[in-house]
Order: sequence, then structure tokens, then C-alpha cells
Amino acid sequence: MPHDTPAHKRILIKLSGEALMGDDAFGINQAVIGRIVGEIAEVARMGVQVAVVIGGGNIFRGMAGGAVGMDRATADYMGMLATVMNALALADAMNKTGLTARVMSAISIDQVVEPYVRPKALQYLEEGKAVVFAAGTGNPFFTTDTAAALRGAEIGAELVLKATKVDGVYSADPRKDAQATRYARLSFDEAMTKNLGIMDATAFALCRDQKLPIKVFSIFKPGALKAVVMGADEGTLVHV
Repeated sequence: MPHDTPAHKRILIKLSGEALMGDDAFGINQAVIGRIVGEIAEVARMGVQVAVVIGGGNIFRGMAGGAVGMDRATADYMGMLATVMNALALADAMNKTGLTARVMSAISIDQVVEPYVRPKALQYLEEGKAVVFAAGTGNPFFTTDTAAALRGAEIGAELVLKATKVDGVYSADPRKDAQATRYARLSFDEAMTKNLGIMDATAFALCRDQKLPIKVFSIFKPGALKAVVMGADEGTLVHV
């Protein structure tokens, strides 16, 4: 395989809302979102089809006090709306870089974003557009990790990329243990036995059952996303 040929044609990136905050307490840091979008646009220009599932923790964090004591389902629907706001911001930044993006929501907000329809999402990806999936699965009690696993399986992604603040999965917290070592590869069974908490149990089981590998990497490390799609030893690969 030529060194400039991507190892993966279609990927799904699971991006937490907190990744958009930078050093802010909550909300969206424009410098951070611009840097992340720059990394995504670079791999898209290489011909990689990119889908993103975005979380909403950065927006919802600003409302956390008001959510105390709230019914769980109601709070989860509020969280879904937060993901829609993040998805709109992400798509706007993508469009400004020249990468055409479409936001698709699991809940109906027709005046703002189009509903998620699998054939339409596949069409956008084939056309070279980035697709940002918002509102999780559209159901309370399910995390955006589960939405990433579900959408990844539905669109036939070759890899789910869990974008984090650390450059992989470690034997211990590297911020607290200088002896912690990064795993280059793990099987799903090994990750479960070691209780590494890579994704929530539902998402993890779905990826395992669908034989959909997960790559954990740092979205803040320059060039890391490109290295992952090129098949380099970057981050941690979790596989069957």
C-alpha cells in the first residue's frame, strides 16, 4: 500500500462535547473547534469519508445546577438538544473550511436540521460530505457512545474513533502514575476483563458484536487523526 493511501475509507469519530470547551468552564471555544475541524478536514481531503457523533456535555454543564432533581428522561432530552447545538457549531466550522457538512438529528427539528435517514446519510458520505449525527440515538437512557456504535454499524464504518484528551488507553491513569503504559492493541475481551471503561457497556457490546473496531486517540495531538486513518501506531486499537 502506498504510504500516502489511507488505511480506512470510512470512519466515525465520537467527539465529546467537553472536547470543544478548551479551558473554558462550559460552552464552545472557537479556537479549539477550529483546530479540531482542521484535523478532520485534512483527512477528508485525502478521500476519507467522515461521520461524527457529537456529545453535549459542554453545553449541558452550564445547566447542570438547574437539572438537579429533574426527571432523568427530561434531562436526557435536554442533553440531546445540547448535542444539536454542538453539531450546528461543528458543521458551521467545517463549512467555513471548505468541507461541506450536513447535520442529521435523531429527533425531529425540521426547521433547524434534517432528520436522520440512513440512505441519505450514506449518500452524503459517498458525495464526500461530512455527516454530523446529533441527538444521540433519540432515546433517553442511552449515551452518545451508544449512538456512535449504532451509527457506525449502520453506515458501515470501518473504524469508530473515540477522540479523547489522552493518546490511548493506559494500564493506569498516566496523570497519576508515571509507570502507566499505553496499550497499542487490546481485544474487546481483554478490555472488559481489565475493566478499562473505554465506552459504556451497551456501546462496547454493540461494537464487539458487530466486529466494529474502536481506536482511542487524542484529538488534541496535532496530526494524530491523520496518523490513525493512515494505519500508524497511534492511540489504542480495540478489536475482536
